[in-house]
Amino acid sequence: MAVAIDQPVADFEAPATSGQSVSLAGLKGKQVVIYFYPKDSTPGCTTQGQGFRDQLDAFKAANTEVFGVSRDSLKSHENFKAKQEFTFELISDKEEALCQLFDVIKLKKLYGKEYMGVDRSTFLIDKNGVLRQEWRGVKVPGHVDAVLAAAQALNKA
Repeated sequence: MAVAIDQPVADFEAPATSGQSVSLAGLKGKQVVIYFYPKDSTPGCTTQGQGFRDQLDAFKAANTEVFGVSRDSLKSHENFKAKQEFTFELISDKEEALCQLFDVIKLKKLYGKEYMGVDRSTFLIDKNGVLRQEWRGVKVPGHVDAVLAAAQALNKA
């Protein structure tokens, strides 16, 4: 079953960069931003990741952890993370378990061809594991600032 606003998110465990395994239960007490992006090292995904990287201190000050998720391999993630100097972890979702949980796989079109791909989406989960806000079909410019404002407001609530 897919996630819904104001409902608890089912616990998950997924492999991440730096040899980590990320679980929602392990993050209890912290707010969590999970952003899904289509592919490592593509222009929009790079810009989006840089935005989260550049604002990470502000997210941490708002008791919020940030994770990027795509279907790329951990090796690809490690290269992307190192090249862009990301200071947060990237989760590899090759089996699409998280993509399905958050319902982000959509029919897309590129150069007239249709395919199933990741719809750029971001989710804000509160410190008790409840989904509080979602952004779907994200356009990169200004997006990180909107997520940060929501995280800061939620942290004060």
